[in-house]
Amino acid sequence: MGKTKAGSGHEDVVLQVRQIEKALRTVYVDSGLLHVSDLEDKSPQEREPRLISRALTAQAVRMVTGFSPKEAADTVIDGIADQGIDAIAVVDGDDPHIYLVQAKWSQFGKAKSEREAVLELLAGLRLIDDEDFAAFNPRGRQLAEYAKTVMMKGPVPVTQVVVLMRADEVVEGFRHALINGEKEFNRYGAVLDHQIILAPEVWASVRNDLAPQPVELETVLFPWFGISSPYESYQGVVAAEHVAEWAEHGSHLFNLNIRNPLGRTSINNELIGTLTDEPAHFWYFNNGVTVLCESVEKIHQSMRTPHTFPLTLKLHNASVVNGAQTVRSVAEAVAADEGAATAQVPVRIIVTGKSAEFAKQTTQATNRQNRVEARDFIALDPVQASILAEMRAELGLEYSVRRSELDPPEDTGCSVVEAACALACAHPDSQYAARMATTLDVLWERGSQGIYDVLFRPQPGAYLLWNAVQVLRAVRSALHRLRPRYEGRGAALIEHGAYLITHLVFHRLDTESIDEPDPKNEWATTALDRVPGLVDELLPVVITTIDGLSAVRPQIRAVCADVDRCRDVVTQVLDGAAAAQDPAVRDKYRRVPAQRKPRRPNAVHVLIDQGVLEEGAPLTLTTGYPLEAEALRDWLAENQKRAMATWVSHRTKPILWGYDGRQYSPSGLVTRMWELAGWENRPVANQGTARWVTATGETLADLAWRTLSGLEEADEDETTARD
Repeated sequence: MGKTKAGSGHEDVVLQVRQIEKALRTVYVDSGLLHVSDLEDKSPQEREPRLISRALTAQAVRMVTGFSPKEAADTVIDGIADQGIDAIAVVDGDDPHIYLVQAKWSQFGKAKSEREAVLELLAGLRLIDDEDFAAFNPRGRQLAEYAKTVMMKGPVPVTQVVVLMRADEVVEGFRHALINGEKEFNRYGAVLDHQIILAPEVWASVRNDLAPQPVELETVLFPWFGISSPYESYQGVVAAEHVAEWAEHGSHLFNLNIRNPLGRTSINNELIGTLTDEPAHFWYFNNGVTVLCESVEKIHQSMRTPHTFPLTLKLHNASVVNGAQTVRSVAEAVAADEGAATAQVPVRIIVTGKSAEFAKQTTQATNRQNRVEARDFIALDPVQASILAEMRAELGLEYSVRRSELDPPEDTGCSVVEAACALACAHPDSQYAARMATTLDVLWERGSQGIYDVLFRPQPGAYLLWNAVQVLRAVRSALHRLRPRYEGRGAALIEHGAYLITHLVFHRLDTESIDEPDPKNEWATTALDRVPGLVDELLPVVITTIDGLSAVRPQIRAVCADVDRCRDVVTQVLDGAAAAQDPAVRDKYRRVPAQRKPRRPNAVHVLIDQGVLEEGAPLTLTTGYPLEAEALRDWLAENQKRAMATWVSHRTKPILWGYDGRQYSPSGLVTRMWELAGWENRPVANQGTARWVTATGETLADLAWRTLSGLEEADEDETTARD
């Protein structure tokens, strides 16, 4: 159905160029950092390539100098009278260096390596060396004079930097031209050399810019002891006030962890209670924190007896791989009660160097305090990190992987859960849509019978993943719209058959180009326009097909979760879709006016009685309508924990709010949030269960409705069987 990312060199460089252009445009062009007054009267066809070429020049400057984007943009002199030099970057100070940059952009990744370009670059250097600054344009003249001033301080190295938007190595004639040209300037000492930068290196640099910056931690251990091999490590006690400071780094502190802090859970509430009520007991009751780092700097207070004094450590590229809940709980407790700062926290620090495999093994082995799920370990899969980077670079979208991370708003990205569900539905084999109908836990199973590797090996491209997610969302929206029109088995199919219906929708759509680069979103626009009609057409056909599977009418929920029967349904529906036009088929399970049914049970009671949600299951707030969203937007943005909660098996107060650690009823918490946000025109009442969303994307109300419908359908089928 859809194709995964290809691996040919040409396609790779085209992808790289596309992502590079997007990043360059964002950093340099759209932000107005470049000097472009000379291009104002140019046509778009001439102006755009010049803009990106200048941005590429600035990025090359950043790569060789470490300048900021603004500093790099200020070195660009490209334009009339640039004398073959696109940028002059001067590094002054104790270790001076001059960089002369020339860039060649190609949107197809085929920039030419021409000998004439090298000769122009060398000619420009001669002008600088001869102090013939008048030949340059105004910006070039100023920077050429500065470069010459620095060069006169002594034998200052000069590097000719050529950045070419291509993946192939340059031709020998191009490299020889550089080497031969350098001989003229190196007669009395080696001062001139060159550096060639190709598309993959530029691509790596822009991807690195998008990645989180390494965390630098400083801490004090006392008492402590150390181990030197096979991995340098330290273990000891750290004051809670220092651990609380670590939390200021935010989620970046947990980059190697399988999950972020889970917010307020019953376990974390106990941690906070101990810290505030009995801080002296915390060391005895807590397993502590494990930190991995790439390297460490040590400061001993004594050369002869270092263990009798505190040890100060500076950790480079640090990550808390176990104890994320402890760190967050310590930070909250210290902020609320100064007495908690005196608590002692057991801490273990391991210096892993570049051993990514050992770091991964340590992360897996040390996570045993809060319940660890199979999905948590997916955060360690490098494929997920690659998808996250590609989603940002290619589409400018967020992609949340770790459990407890807030799912991005729908227009800004998706979670790995939603992506896996969408990819399972898009797969040509219906078995994956069937297998996840009962529980999403099967998505993370590995091995020959697992689903995870089928969906993510090879890595799905960003466009395939995002387009599939948009289709799944559109199907869910269409089903939600149709729900009031159906009753009985029709309603049951809407509740239990969303993945089966989505799978059939993918079969009906033209998915040939679903994974092709599509910056204008044309595929999704066309596909999403068709989804409501397809769902409307498929629903009655699927119901009738299920009814005809056997002499005894099968339960809808059971069919949707049965691999073999799902395959039968898909085959029959795709072979005989015209049956949807038969009014008898179309209207069989349509809702008809009837006497009022008894009031449904309380949603919370249904969820608790049926054991649908586990203790500590994460919940996220969703606003009910535009006015509510507008009223809460700024207030929620001030603290992400305000939109987070966890489920507690309590019949009246099942929501444990991540913001204050207290339990509320669903409606009571929404009312409290309205008050704290200062919403003056808030309604008198609300349906709280419709505003708290589970990890599957369903609200508590939807989940209770689906559970109840399944129970009612089971009762109906049993009655039919007895009759």
